[in-house]
Amino acid sequence: MPRSIYDQDHESFRSSVREFVDRTLVPRAESMIAEHTIPREVWLEAGKQGFFGLTIPEEFGGAGIDDYRFNAILGEELGKFNAATSSCFGIHGDITAPYIVALGTQEQKQRWLPQVASGEKILSIGMTEPSGGSDLAALKTTAVKADDGSGDWIINGSKTFITNGYQCDLAVVAVRTDPTKGAKGISLFVLEKEDEGFTKGKPLDKVGQPESDTSELFFDNVRVPADRLLGDEGMGFISMMQKLPQERLGNAVGNIANARQILEETIEYTKERKAFGQPIGSFQHNKFKIAELVTKVEVTEAYINDCVMAHTEGDLTAVDAAKAKWWAGEIQCDVLDECVQLHGGYGFMNEYRVARAWKDARVHKIWAGTNEIMKELIGRDLGL
Repeated sequence: MPRSIYDQDHESFRSSVREFVDRTLVPRAESMIAEHTIPREVWLEAGKQGFFGLTIPEEFGGAGIDDYRFNAILGEELGKFNAATSSCFGIHGDITAPYIVALGTQEQKQRWLPQVASGEKILSIGMTEPSGGSDLAALKTTAVKADDGSGDWIINGSKTFITNGYQCDLAVVAVRTDPTKGAKGISLFVLEKEDEGFTKGKPLDKVGQPESDTSELFFDNVRVPADRLLGDEGMGFISMMQKLPQERLGNAVGNIANARQILEETIEYTKERKAFGQPIGSFQHNKFKIAELVTKVEVTEAYINDCVMAHTEGDLTAVDAAKAKWWAGEIQCDVLDECVQLHGGYGFMNEYRVARAWKDARVHKIWAGTNEIMKELIGRDLGL
């Protein structure tokens, strides 16, 4: 079905993103996998194209666009290329930068946002901890006031599974500033890679998304001045809850775009690949299976389109974002698993995009809140 949520300006932007993907990302696809990183020059080129500053105000080097549909288009086109680049760029520009835009002081914005928009400074966000997983209210990383009256904070603890963690120049970190207040005792700080005591573990060896650098972050008596507090003290958990719907919607957008792209490539493969003297796509079982997959993708897209418009208009609820996140991840994994099957033995070879996409997608049912947590949120909303 035709998509009606985008106008000509959006489609012009889509063309520029596609051109960037074809010119900058596609030629580097193999080397990024082999080197387990997205090179700095790629980040700088994306910044030059304005992809990281969509919602950053113009005075701080961004475009100042108040229209989430542009973010969604960027997520779609990057998702079609691969999940890792979509994830890394999304964490930087679509997930972490909005915290600084919304919560930062004028001085903080001026200090960090221009280089965030340009791609010179890479962002990560530190929520997940080794012992906590999806339980953000149970954070153990702490920040306490220095006892010398300076107003500085001393941060201790660690984070894990942090996308962009190894390359990051700035990390927005959730810490506990008051152990007596539960979720209301959590605050956000911005750490800079030069801060003494702030170290990064080696990139973690993941099942998929090798291009995405994912690492642990360690804080050993990291002393930061009071002006590194992002937003009000004790408001960190509330801020995260307010921002997580956009993160989950962004996941859904990229996931279903990736599923559609690989499915389209698989359909072409089934038209060309022959067995028993005819294209394998012409066998009734395969034909019916592909019909099911196409329908699942298009129905999912329709719901996500509605969510994109709701978010653009400021009406997206946390529950609807949870629905989009878990469902899109589930459908993506189901579709890609069937695409691997349709490729036969070739679908298990890393040289085929379908195999890489299949491995890359599995984490989408885990991160940004597991699918089980998403269902818990939906169930609570139903009064269960």
